[in-house]
Amino acid sequence: MFEGKIIIFSAPSGAGKTTLVKYLLAHNSDLAFSVSATTRACRPGEVHGKDYYFISKEEFEKHIANHDFVEYEEVYAGTYYGTLKSEIERIWAQNKHVIIDADVKGGLNIKKQYKERALSVFVQPPNIQILEQRLRTRNTDSEESIRKRMEKAISEITFGEKFDVVILNDNLDKACAEAQAVYERFKNQSSQYAS
Repeated sequence: MFEGKIIIFSAPSGAGKTTLVKYLLAHNSDLAFSVSATTRACRPGEVHGKDYYFISKEEFEKHIANHDFVEYEEVYAGTYYGTLKSEIERIWAQNKHVIIDADVKGGLNIKKQYKERALSVFVQPPNIQILEQRLRTRNTDSEESIRKRMEKAISEITFGEKFDVVILNDNLDKACAEAQAVYERFKNQSSQYAS
């Protein structure tokens, strides 16, 4: 019988976790992306139900009251992100493993709940200056947003040691190969990472 697993990627904004998640999804047909719910506005090019479930603050708070989330976080004042239990169950019902892109606290909370069925991976940026440069290159954030993301990143980097695996993203090809190797080891023998 299929026993679904969860691989969680967390990192400060701009460290490259989304790039690694997309790489694994493109190279592993047994993986499916867990779409998070958020109250933030949809960015150009993003699609509801594919990138995020874009919902109102009221709707999000109703899900909180109903205990529908595996984890959720008010990442910035008034901006929530969360992983719905129904999303994980939907993917497992398709006989696929779940890959999640979560903020640092959310990633640790998911690991705590699913224990040996989950693997938490922290993507470490080479340094804080490169992180800021990557955020600026994206051209998706205001100066104020970049400042907030950098403040958050500085505190998030200290959480790396709490994760099962840390991948240093100083060379994208190397980081992608490492992420693939980590995933293959985990899906074939989860007890290796059980904590």
